[in-house]
Amino acid sequence: MSAPQSRYKTINPATGKVEKVFPETTDAEVTAALDKAHTAYGEWSTRPIAERAEFLRKAASHLRQRAEEYAQLMTREMGKLIDQARAETALAADILEYYSKNGEKFLQPKPVPEAPGTTILTQPIGVIMAVEPWNFPYYQLARVAGPQLVSGNVVIFKHASAVPACALAFARLFEHADTPEGVYTNLFCTPKQVNMLIDDYRVRGVTLTGSEKAGAAVAERAGRNLKKVVLELGGSDPFVVLPDADLENAAKQAVIGRMITTGQTCVCSKRFIVIGKERGQVFLDGMVKYMSRLQPGDPQDEKTSLGPLVAEDALTGLLSQIEQAKSHGARVVLGGKRVDRPGWYLEPTIITDITPENPLYYEETFGPIASFYVVDTEQEAIDLANATKFGLGGSVFGADVKHAHEVASKIYTGMVCVNCLPYTGPETPFGGVANSGYGRELGEMGMGEFVNHKTVRNAPGEGGWGLTL
Repeated sequence: MSAPQSRYKTINPATGKVEKVFPETTDAEVTAALDKAHTAYGEWSTRPIAERAEFLRKAASHLRQRAEEYAQLMTREMGKLIDQARAETALAADILEYYSKNGEKFLQPKPVPEAPGTTILTQPIGVIMAVEPWNFPYYQLARVAGPQLVSGNVVIFKHASAVPACALAFARLFEHADTPEGVYTNLFCTPKQVNMLIDDYRVRGVTLTGSEKAGAAVAERAGRNLKKVVLELGGSDPFVVLPDADLENAAKQAVIGRMITTGQTCVCSKRFIVIGKERGQVFLDGMVKYMSRLQPGDPQDEKTSLGPLVAEDALTGLLSQIEQAKSHGARVVLGGKRVDRPGWYLEPTIITDITPENPLYYEETFGPIASFYVVDTEQEAIDLANATKFGLGGSVFGADVKHAHEVASKIYTGMVCVNCLPYTGPETPFGGVANSGYGRELGEMGMGEFVNHKTVRNAPGEGGWGLTL
């Protein structure tokens, strides 16, 4: 009887060819890794914060030195356009460096002025389990590793099965930084082994970026074990164009915002909502113009503007969504078909005439598909923006910036950008509401999810709740 085939493979999405298969971690290896991580935590958590931060600085420095190598690996393994891969690699280094510089400040004891003698200490809690997706192979790891390692926690990563080479490459950053063994651990786990880790008392928190289904399963299991969870799940982000917006600029930004990582991004702009029928047609014409310019090709070629999807099932799933939307009365304005070339490419697609009876009205499209809507009033635009179970991000475009901010405040999401594309940076908290999950990563808030905010009070002679002896 042959051994089961590993799910961890490097498959070049531009060609569809398997380049390398990586063995899955055995149960014994998982147990040994957790033992080592738990032991490492005992020593790591007691080191001075500045010392822990120095390991992050070294890892960031090594990533910058090898940036092109890391970017090329990402492009080959999951198909991201090379310039976007370079940008992500730089962002991951920025995040590690940010926490190396700011970790000590964020973790300083905080006095409570209203309660003299009271201080809040911020302390680590133990081993953190991180389950990460393929679409941002380094950024996703950096935004967990940065805050958690400098806070004194240790982390076990289960990266996506589509990017095993990227997972190993990122782990090597910490080896080059001479980080103690067990502080940063990469495992090629099975779902069963992830459950085994969550069930173990030594794992004190779980963070996941992925699908609603995966998030619900992890949250349920962690909840049964009384463990803190951070979830960053799907998104169907609205892009609202107000009556005073510059339509040419908005259309250009809309296409860029939709096509980040070939549209395979939770916080991409996905639903485009324009106020006014005539303005809507101008905006739509602009989107068609700019999306039509995107040309498929080798993502490692800087001239390529349309990369492949990560896997064949991703492509077939999107084609199915398009056909289902058409069967419910939607109209394909642009694209909608597979590109006739090797690899997993989908034409840039724009769909309109989407009614509430159409499944596409509520679904997330994880690829180069834009849903286009026209409404008559600002309130209709806000209502449509909020007519989704998701609540991750969004954008509002308008010349009156103050008013655009007012509209942004009425959109039910964790993040909204005014007159700019979806943004993430080391300093800004990232996360959503509703079915997009809960909790925040990055910024100072990203430091606060998996720590113990311990109250220490020194008030000799204070009364005893009315009890005297």
